[in-house]
Amino acid sequence: MPAFNVLTLNAHMGFNLLNRRFVLPELREAIRSVSADVVFLQEVLGEHARHARRHLNWPQGPQYEFLADTIWTQFAYGRNAVYPHGHHGNALLSKFPILSHENRDVSVRGHEERGLLHCVLGVPGGAGRPAVPVHAICVHLGLRESHRQRQLQLLCEVIREAVPPDAALVVAGDFNDWRRRGHARMAECGLGEVFLAAHGRLAATFPARLPLLPVDRIYVRNLAATQPRVLSARPWSHLSDHAPLMVQVAL
Repeated sequence: MPAFNVLTLNAHMGFNLLNRRFVLPELREAIRSVSADVVFLQEVLGEHARHARRHLNWPQGPQYEFLADTIWTQFAYGRNAVYPHGHHGNALLSKFPILSHENRDVSVRGHEERGLLHCVLGVPGGAGRPAVPVHAICVHLGLRESHRQRQLQLLCEVIREAVPPDAALVVAGDFNDWRRRGHARMAECGLGEVFLAAHGRLAATFPARLPLLPVDRIYVRNLAATQPRVLSARPWSHLSDHAPLMVQVAL
């Protein structure tokens, strides 16, 4: 299977670090510039009537469709948080066919709404070979340690039940695990973190302008990962409160 590029980003609902400026058009240009084949997005708006009235350059449709535009012809959205004026969640943009997708609710009752967006991609096998199914799970976990531990347990259950042991798998997103306590559970699920494997440490991604905390991750199973990098320079440092992560993967 030819190598392809994976990008993960907390989109911060299209606003910059302090929510002072709507930057979604700039964010789209930045994502286009790095040649990502598959984009994992967290905190992306499906709808927000109040913001749509306030900002003249607000997109006509969902933010994930605006970001996908004509570059990523396939996309999936998992609605997590719903409120009177709209909703937001996780999304996945792909240059490859999305064969199936399912949003798994991992919210802790009475607290933040969180979900796991599980997609199966049909990645070209190369040299006339059939497409290879690649599982992709977009993650956004809670802010409380006890919630994250429960959500990681549910994530591992999803992997055991829905992903064949020999299948290619990418799990990426905002783990909110700045204390690094969730990493051991991911290892128990057979997943390796790409920055830890390449550099011996997790990547710092938050806050974007001076990354200190390792809250975003890219894990893989049955895939080789190369060239992991943190996109922390301009324009990325002014387009969200998180710095994106990118890596190249292949069978």
